[in-house]
Amino acid sequence: MELRHLRYFVAVAETGSLTVAAEKRLHTSQPSLSRQIRDLEDEVGAELFSRSARGVELTAAGKAFLDHARLALTQVDAATEAARRAARPAKPVFALGFLTGQEMTWLPRAMQVLRDELPNIDVTVSSHYSPDLADALARGKLDLAFLRAEPGFDLDYRVVSSEKLVVLMPSDHRLTERTAVRPEDFAGETFIMASNKARVLHEVIARYLREKGVSVTSTHGVDNLAMAMSLVASTRGLALMPEYANNLLPWSVVSRPLEGDTPTIDLVVGYSRSNTSPVLKLFLSKAEELVG
Repeated sequence: MELRHLRYFVAVAETGSLTVAAEKRLHTSQPSLSRQIRDLEDEVGAELFSRSARGVELTAAGKAFLDHARLALTQVDAATEAARRAARPAKPVFALGFLTGQEMTWLPRAMQVLRDELPNIDVTVSSHYSPDLADALARGKLDLAFLRAEPGFDLDYRVVSSEKLVVLMPSDHRLTERTAVRPEDFAGETFIMASNKARVLHEVIARYLREKGVSVTSTHGVDNLAMAMSLVASTRGLALMPEYANNLLPWSVVSRPLEGDTPTIDLVVGYSRSNTSPVLKLFLSKAEELVG
């Protein structure tokens, strides 16, 4: 079994189509991809996909194989990245990641924690969606990230802040007259929900609405804060977002607090426990300075 077999298998599983996987993900021919998948099934000794006119679907064996295939590819990527880092010049690189928008608050604090080491290291900074940051940590492409506590990754998390959710609305919306928005005020309004890409935030919002007995119809799902603000302005809808949104609001969008018990969402620093970077170890030993 070769790594390319695993990559081909995962691509087909994620796209649900041999044709799409071949053309869009793998840049190979569909017959060649079909042959590679059949070779893999022969080696495994079980059918991994059921094929029909609608495409392909994972069999029970395929579902069992998928998680292990992804883990194997992740470990290979992490090993490759570790080797590349070891081959670099002596000056180490410390790779920081931020949930988009949070770098405004947390990058200065992180650099302050590293202030004594800055002459001796190169710091790289990137911002992404939270699940992408977690994946990069697991693959060894980031040393530390400020993100949500994403499930399904072999990572350690430390909470650095807990933010209240606020209601975003158009600047001329009728609810701007309120000092605080009640849960029942969502009734009949266009509601913009966090998508499954932002799954931690999605769960916090969904749980709050369930607990308050509020039923909303969401016709829009957003991955990030910028998308949420754009849809609030364009659809005249409401959205629940973490309060750091207040630092980024355009003129067309305002926020109001929630009345009563307000849901919160944690921001954490995440890292892989298998990461042996001495800079990471130093950072974690001084992490209390982040919230000091």
